[in-house]
Amino acid sequence: MEQVHIGDIASYEGQEVTLKGWLYHKRSSGRLQFLLVRDGTGLIQAVLFQGDVSEEAFALAELLTQESSIVVRGVVRAEKRAPGGYELAVKSLELVQRAEPYPITPKEHGIEFLMEHRHLWLRSLKQQAALKVRAEVMRSAREYLDENGYVNVDAPILTPAACEGTTSLFAVDYFGETAYLSQSGQLYSEAAILAFGRVYCCGPAFRAEKSKTRRHLTEFWIIEPEMAYADLEECMRVEEELVSHIVQAVLKRRAKELEVLERDTSLLEKVRPPFPRLSYDQAVELLRGWGFEFRWGDDFGSPEETALTESFHLPTFIHRYPVQCKAFYMAPDPKHPEVSLSVDLLAPEGYGEIIGGGERIAELKLLERRIEEYGLPREAFDWYLDLRRYGSVPHSGFGLGVERLVAWICGLKHLREAIPFPRMLERIYP
Repeated sequence: MEQVHIGDIASYEGQEVTLKGWLYHKRSSGRLQFLLVRDGTGLIQAVLFQGDVSEEAFALAELLTQESSIVVRGVVRAEKRAPGGYELAVKSLELVQRAEPYPITPKEHGIEFLMEHRHLWLRSLKQQAALKVRAEVMRSAREYLDENGYVNVDAPILTPAACEGTTSLFAVDYFGETAYLSQSGQLYSEAAILAFGRVYCCGPAFRAEKSKTRRHLTEFWIIEPEMAYADLEECMRVEEELVSHIVQAVLKRRAKELEVLERDTSLLEKVRPPFPRLSYDQAVELLRGWGFEFRWGDDFGSPEETALTESFHLPTFIHRYPVQCKAFYMAPDPKHPEVSLSVDLLAPEGYGEIIGGGERIAELKLLERRIEEYGLPREAFDWYLDLRRYGSVPHSGFGLGVERLVAWICGLKHLREAIPFPRMLERIYP
């Protein structure tokens, strides 16, 4: 008898099949018992009629507890009233393990309790849905990059120096020397583009920021494409194509999950190039016109980012930030050296920055000066300076924050639900 997955059940109508999964919920009505079974691909109602199964199987069903692991055999039949439109007329039931009393019940639980039991909370429908969307984000991002000639070259996690700033580094002992958990793979991708032209890396990044906002994690995932012979305009073109490709792929392949999450997809359906573009100066002028007391040279906070996207209802580019707002490697605008050839992509609906990027400094002398101005250890960047000595070219790239993108697409209130096991200021368990 063929074992099948619930997600494929429509293909087996009228056939006898075997399902292996877990009890999600149950109810009974006299001689009928209804078991809601899940297997990671979906839910199905398994119906036990007392006259169709053995006495032992019917008695076993009465003893099952939430999350008990079971094997169910029966005939698939269409039933519009059942979850997914199909149900299983059970012929036999086998117990694999009877679960102990499950701590997460249908009642309301506080977020701290749920995070303490994150290893179990993952089994809930909405958490599964969000993480399936995340999986599609990763799959479709790689699809776009692979199909457009980017080579996957992964960067190291342990690094000798800072990439994004020295105040948010996690230091670790490396055989008597100090190393740091990576803030970004970008610098290594810059080395790789001089070999391959276009590359991307994907992996975790770490920021020791003492922040408790819904937009921050201490460990998060980032997709980082880098491109030789690419300017700021090319960088923005790739960003909007990549984000649009991801969003449309999620709408196509994870529609059921978005429905479980009760996500209004009307705005997501409009996410296609081109995206609105504002310079930093234009953004500041708009904010002041809206009553914000904003000083030129400051970075935007959550209220400002939210306001700037409200008019467009689309991801919005803000480009050419003041030099002091960005990292040491960001190239200055030749026409206006007080601003950098940088760009952030802000998601609408209050989700803020999902991408940061721009052109990198290609000139050796200027990069040396910036390293000195930022107080960075010159010896840790000798290899990075070599990239400007041997075949340097204009180049650009960006980092896409996976959790921020997932949170926006899913309509999640906090990044902690956009990653399987979140790491935050006060949470490293489980």
